[in-house]
Amino acid sequence: MKLVTLNEKEFKKFADNNSQITFHQTKEWANLKKHNGWMHVFIGLKDKEKVVSASLLLYKKVPFFNKYMYYSPRGFLIDYNDKKLLKEFTNKLKKYIKENNGIFVKIDPYVEYKSHDNNGDVTDKLDNSKIVDNLKELGYIHMGFNLMQTTLQPRWMHVIDTNRKMDEVLKDMESKTRQILNKNEKSAIKTRVIKKDELKIFKEIMQKTADRREFVDRPLSYYENMWDELEKSGILKIVIAEIDFEEFLDNTKKELKENEDELNSRIYKHDNNLLKMNEKKYNNSNKLNKDNIDRLNKQIDKINDYIQKYGKTKVLGGILFLIYKNEVLSLFGGTLDDVMNFQSAYSCHFWGIKYAVENNYKKYNFYGITGDFNENNPLYGLYLFKKNFGGYVVELIGEFDLIVSPFWYFIYNLSYKIYHFIKKIRSKIKNN
Repeated sequence: MKLVTLNEKEFKKFADNNSQITFHQTKEWANLKKHNGWMHVFIGLKDKEKVVSASLLLYKKVPFFNKYMYYSPRGFLIDYNDKKLLKEFTNKLKKYIKENNGIFVKIDPYVEYKSHDNNGDVTDKLDNSKIVDNLKELGYIHMGFNLMQTTLQPRWMHVIDTNRKMDEVLKDMESKTRQILNKNEKSAIKTRVIKKDELKIFKEIMQKTADRREFVDRPLSYYENMWDELEKSGILKIVIAEIDFEEFLDNTKKELKENEDELNSRIYKHDNNLLKMNEKKYNNSNKLNKDNIDRLNKQIDKINDYIQKYGKTKVLGGILFLIYKNEVLSLFGGTLDDVMNFQSAYSCHFWGIKYAVENNYKKYNFYGITGDFNENNPLYGLYLFKKNFGGYVVELIGEFDLIVSPFWYFIYNLSYKIYHFIKKIRSKIKNN
């Protein structure tokens, strides 16, 4: 067998038939990473003329040294259970990286470690411990089974199987989630895919979210680059949720009239002996209508205030989706501060779930969660939100480094630690 450079057509033909394929192993993703200084090459292990394993390799020059770091996003497209094949690929890859001034290659395979249920508990459906052992035995350094979001790509995710009917997907959701989705529909919250000239809308959503959660958002150019590289091929879709206040007002007035008519009709029938009803039940039904009437009148006042403040419609939030082969993935999203009470994230995720079901994708991936399912975990709420849609937890095998030059790997890690230490000090000085 020999390790060769593959052209884009050769790589895509092999990759698209591999069960581990994600958007991370596409020419579009490779081209996107160019904007961050990453170069790329497609490599493949050939048995005669047949490609038996392959990988997209991103590589970047290490500052101050004539050396390169390599990264295989979401790992090699290979049968990790075939230790003989993995060994052949690894040995030839090490030689390739060494010949090209590389220090190491990092991988984070899209391979599930152990199966979990929706509560995060391990089940007996799957156990890929052997794959981790195979990689370790071949010299890969495992970065550990981290629980928090400290890896390049999430190790813990939440997923819904969508290769079934929508009714079955809805049935698996918590009743509270279905209630919120129904409420959002009554509130005239609608979702739509935006166009490129609307990217500023999504940037504003993300900036407001970043300010609220205290993280640094990407510049508008980041989103523009993503659009230019990924949208045409169908990988990228950005969805926003908007509320139509006038339609919301009409829906509320309609519901108000229904309650008033129901109440008046019941009282009339009762007072004229046209209705036989237990008095307690009669009074309870009347109370329910009166409470609804009071609530709906207050809601009308509130909607009118919204119309005065925002006009007919208002953007609420949005999500950036990456769609490829078997799954629809929610990469990230946000909500505008002043309208968070409308819970638009439910509607945006529901768009993604419906899109996956209607277009025959196998999975809807909520993406990153933590593996710490303790209620005291500050990120537990993120997991709970996703859990309430149904589905299950996915735990991947994690990150591995294949070291080609131990000396330069030590120097690289030392430099990296010093860089981040200085960066942390500067940040503290700036904040003070």
